[in-house]
Amino acid sequence: MKRFYKVVTVADDLSIRLDGKAVLTPGKRKLVLPTRQLAEAIACEWREQGDDIAPATMPLTKLANTAIDRSAAYREHIMAELGGFARNDLLYYRASEPAELVMRQQIAWDPLLDWIRQTTGARLATTKGVAHIAQDDTAIAALSRSLHILDAWTLTGMHAATTITGSLILALALLESRLSHVEAFASSRIDETFQAEKWGLDAEAEARARRLAAELENASQFMALAGS
Repeated sequence: MKRFYKVVTVADDLSIRLDGKAVLTPGKRKLVLPTRQLAEAIACEWREQGDDIAPATMPLTKLANTAIDRSAAYREHIMAELGGFARNDLLYYRASEPAELVMRQQIAWDPLLDWIRQTTGARLATTKGVAHIAQDDTAIAALSRSLHILDAWTLTGMHAATTITGSLILALALLESRLSHVEAFASSRIDETFQAEKWGLDAEAEARARRLAAELENASQFMALAGS
């Protein structure tokens, strides 16, 4: 799409205006942001467009559209998806060998499970291998309670971060600034990193990893700005 506007402003109601006209989401709702900081960051994305509008270069706008069009209307569905991660989190499934990989997982993941237990009361079980391990319903309920208080904006970022990392726990650690987006991404890819060190890098896999790392950074920034 060709750029059709010259001036981008943030209105008093924190909507984004292009030459004075309000931006609408794909669902035809007014793009109104919850904080001045997020509104200014999204306005910057629109200002930085060249002769052609490139949606791929506007990740915060995309997340905001999702929050407005989807996260409020489909909240229960999103909560159910996150609940699925709570029952099958990446951090529950551990390597049995080699010893170095086992140790890397323990060092990165055990403190996070301890933190979750201390902050939510959820005592979560781990297992060796990939065979499903059932979690206690009480633990899942305790973990899920931390999600019910989230607004649509934070829930949008949480859903993105959880999907990228395969871990609700890593997403919660990111939300609570327990981990940076760099640390959270590294923790989600311990096995992949170990295998790459052993067998060498795969160009296609590396390109995918860079894309996912950027998406996680965007989700982290979105949650921070939406809550500031």
